[in-house]
Amino acid sequence: MKICLISPPYNSAVKSAIGTSSPPLGLAYLASVLRKNHEVKIIDSCILDYTLEDVRRELKNFYPDVVGITSVTPSIPNAYAVAKTAKEVREDCTVVVGGPHVTFLPKQTLRECPFIDVVVKGEGEKTAEELMEAIEGKQPLKNVKGITFRKGNEIIDTEPRHFIKNIDEIPFPSRDLLPMHLYQANGIRYTTMLTSRGCPFRCSFCSSSRLFGGFWRGRSPENVLEEIKIIYEDYGIRNVEFMDDTFTLDQKRAEKICDGIIREGWDISWGASSRVDTLSRKLVEKMKRAGCWILFLGIESGSQKILNSIGKRITLEQVRKAVRIVKEFGIQVLGSFIIGFLQDTVETINKTINFAKSLNLDYAEFSILTPYPGTPIYDYASKNGLLLTKDWSRYNAVEPVMRIKGLTEKQLKSLFQKAYITFYLRPNIIFRWIRDRQFTFVKSATRLVMNYLLGR
Repeated sequence: MKICLISPPYNSAVKSAIGTSSPPLGLAYLASVLRKNHEVKIIDSCILDYTLEDVRRELKNFYPDVVGITSVTPSIPNAYAVAKTAKEVREDCTVVVGGPHVTFLPKQTLRECPFIDVVVKGEGEKTAEELMEAIEGKQPLKNVKGITFRKGNEIIDTEPRHFIKNIDEIPFPSRDLLPMHLYQANGIRYTTMLTSRGCPFRCSFCSSSRLFGGFWRGRSPENVLEEIKIIYEDYGIRNVEFMDDTFTLDQKRAEKICDGIIREGWDISWGASSRVDTLSRKLVEKMKRAGCWILFLGIESGSQKILNSIGKRITLEQVRKAVRIVKEFGIQVLGSFIIGFLQDTVETINKTINFAKSLNLDYAEFSILTPYPGTPIYDYASKNGLLLTKDWSRYNAVEPVMRIKGLTEKQLKSLFQKAYITFYLRPNIIFRWIRDRQFTFVKSATRLVMNYLLGR
């Protein structure tokens, strides 16, 4: 069969700010599994700057039997538009949608969009493989685990699928089906990698633990290094971003990956995400020698009361210590903060803003709490009538979409604006950006937020 995998047209806030988007790793992984028995094409609409009409043209030319679409919550309306376009191009094609949003709202997705035939829930490699076999052999879809599908006027949920225990078994993503030369940050080519799946923590604002079963699965250091070698030698890419929820969860594994990079002499620079309680001086020193230039730390709040209430399981002192260690070894730090938790007040949000300013951060990312489907906060907000809208395009982390007892929407927007302005428009930050010739990013990010808040 001919299978077209599509990342729909969508202008995310991140792409608008920094002028790039990341490779759709999920689609590339699916392609590697499916291309053994099928002809597969990937369309990354974001990096190609495609409109819906461009996607229509590609579908007409390729004329696929199956169209697979990936989507996060704010881009789900765009995924629906692509599904409609696919059916207009070829009425008898099977339209399949996957991703975190549809995983947690499969039946609602099928009700909202009549052009979607099947929803793949959770980890997709084995499910997609079985689903394609069933479609090609015209076998009953009820025997495929991990899907929700439409059968006439009925919507059917099949048995859940177990997660892949040994993720070394999954083939490397098919980067050769992507326009790798277009993925750039500040004019430098880069790519992304996933060296582990899942998260054992259960923060109330995050769906990762539910999406991947609440446990962590790491690839072996040998498997990770083999993929880095391909990226380095075959693609000539020297910049990598590890997309794991927590790259440093298993510190010994992280050290072995660093040891391998150092041993091979690869002159790569890379960044990763970490929790503040999974770092040690030994590990950070080794990460620096292996080419790590930035760490993304999920700090979330400057109020210990808020951290406790959301199940973050870290302390403010652990945050301070982690930032000190990372900066001590010359690695830059991006701290991520969320405002607008259910327990937040003007006072606690001001604490978060002041705490961010008190740390020696290179960058700060502020977002407004968004209750994404699959998170405990979404369940609570939905059950208690706190959601302000079901317009999924507004679930973008820069708009208030949930009612908070201690704050008005206007106050939340004002505090969001204050967070960015007061963090970045400080003499030491401005001097550092000018010195490092990286002022464009902060200027673009601040302008993006300002334009939104001023309604431009």
